[in-house]
Amino acid sequence: MNSKKTNRYLLLFVFCSLLFCSWNKGMGQNSRKVNAHSHNDYEQQRPFALAYENRFGSIEADIWLKDGLLVVAHDAKDIDPNKTLSVLYLDPLVKRIEENRGHVYPDKKKELQLLIDIKSDAIATLNTLILELKKYPSLIHNKNLRFVISGNRPQPSDYANYPSFIYFDGRPAEQYDKKALKKVGLISENYYKFAMWNGKGEIADNQRAALLSVINKAHEMGKPFRFWATPDTEASWKIFMELGVDYINTDKVEALADFLKR
Repeated sequence: MNSKKTNRYLLLFVFCSLLFCSWNKGMGQNSRKVNAHSHNDYEQQRPFALAYENRFGSIEADIWLKDGLLVVAHDAKDIDPNKTLSVLYLDPLVKRIEENRGHVYPDKKKELQLLIDIKSDAIATLNTLILELKKYPSLIHNKNLRFVISGNRPQPSDYANYPSFIYFDGRPAEQYDKKALKKVGLISENYYKFAMWNGKGEIADNQRAALLSVINKAHEMGKPFRFWATPDTEASWKIFMELGVDYINTDKVEALADFLKR
């Protein structure tokens, strides 16, 4: 074989190798599991039930400590003592787990994250929450269920002092030592810190790159990622999937569920 032909084969081999590596890298990024997150789930017509029936991987409840009760509401003016965390979320979850013979979902491997956003004093509310959760052994000892604390949180240096069933919603800019990082169950950030795209038409390359950068930072920490305050359209859901967002934030539970099924 002459040298010219050898060089051609060598170039072809190098090109194919690079193409395969690029394809394989893309496959690795896209193989990350995508979950749906029911933002402010308590504002749905059927809190918990709608997101659960659509197999969401994460459900959000905002809580206030009011007169010794953990009440679910977005603002203090909306507090209703009848709408407690136990009534809206913990009790229904116990019932589902009993029906599924100890599993969170009928699909035994599927996991659920209950993101609890603390609106009142961080320490007092979290301590009360821990006491409440200890009344539910079937929840706190379930390997497929995780309680992640968002909103008002203790300092990261204190994370390791909390029980094994409590995790925290971290931020990309926060610093964590090894013990604190083990207690971080999720990294979240405000979408509009990185992009102004409204979910219609095409997203600008520089905004896409900014979103990808913060997502990659969370993944380098070994943590799943979520944006809040996102555009809530099919175009935005598609972009978030492509970029590797682990929990897609939505107020449109059924629409996102249908989209992910397609």
